[in-house]
Amino acid sequence: MYRFEQTFMNFLLQHQERHKRTYHFLILMDALISSAKHIQHYYLTGALKGNLDSAEDVNVQGEDVMRMDRIAQEVTLYYLKSSGRVIHAISEESDEIIPIHPEGGRYFVYFDPLDGSSNIPHGLPVGFLFGIAKRNLDGPEDGHLRAGKDYIAAGMFVIPTGTFTLGLKEAGAWRFHIDETMTFVRPTRIWLPEDMKNWELSFNASNRHTYAERVQKWILENESRYAFRYLGALAGDFHRVLSNGGMFMYPAIVNHPNPKKNRPEGKLRLMYEAAVVAFICREAGGAAVNEEGIPILDIQPTKHHQRTALYVGSKRLVDDITKVLKEKG
Repeated sequence: MYRFEQTFMNFLLQHQERHKRTYHFLILMDALISSAKHIQHYYLTGALKGNLDSAEDVNVQGEDVMRMDRIAQEVTLYYLKSSGRVIHAISEESDEIIPIHPEGGRYFVYFDPLDGSSNIPHGLPVGFLFGIAKRNLDGPEDGHLRAGKDYIAAGMFVIPTGTFTLGLKEAGAWRFHIDETMTFVRPTRIWLPEDMKNWELSFNASNRHTYAERVQKWILENESRYAFRYLGALAGDFHRVLSNGGMFMYPAIVNHPNPKKNRPEGKLRLMYEAAVVAFICREAGGAAVNEEGIPILDIQPTKHHQRTALYVGSKRLVDDITKVLKEKG
């Protein structure tokens, strides 16, 4: 007997019809799916085509740019423009906000076209992260930056493993897998596991002595209860947390021996990294906060490349460390 899988687009079409919504969102999502497929193709063939080395440049974040970063950026912008549905986009790889269709667009897209660039030379998993907000359809649109709570969807592709996780506002987190025809199929509802036996902690252990003392103390008291995993790419590490439960942490760096390397505001970007995984996590039953214990989704951005610390994962763990983060002194 043949087994026929439900495709992502069929799933989304049914979702839009069930909620009596337009098809504009499908057109935008088709552009993002097309971007992910092409990025995956370039990544899989990167070693043969010489696309896995450095572009010998730095981006707006002061980070080394890889050829794949450039390719992923160009691919994504091409498909976003061709969709005709995007007002403007914000990308990790662009200094300025990118105007696309200021008059006729309906959505704002915030994206990191290739998360985890340090993994590229080794062919290890990387990510493509995006968040989507809708324009104001009831009056003039001022184009202001949106907080994560105002996103209507957020997604994460893990490349080249071919997995895609999508959070839909008040409609859950769903995972899809790419098949041999390069089609995303088999929607599976994702919930963070309640059973603690497989929970994991994920953080950069080499930075542990640079964290605030109360965070160091919490790690020391709790790390032995959980497995430790760290891939060095937010999408890959968060993918594991979604599957197994636990918490991914990227605390603020405040005690570095070289004060110039301190990052008291955190390192991850709020709009296209932290808010994306926080949105997905909320839809999967979890939570996410910053260094002050403030929910990530409640933070109103004031800059499009704003940074933040991040604690995201199973609600019980996030709630526990939130109490520590809110301690005075």
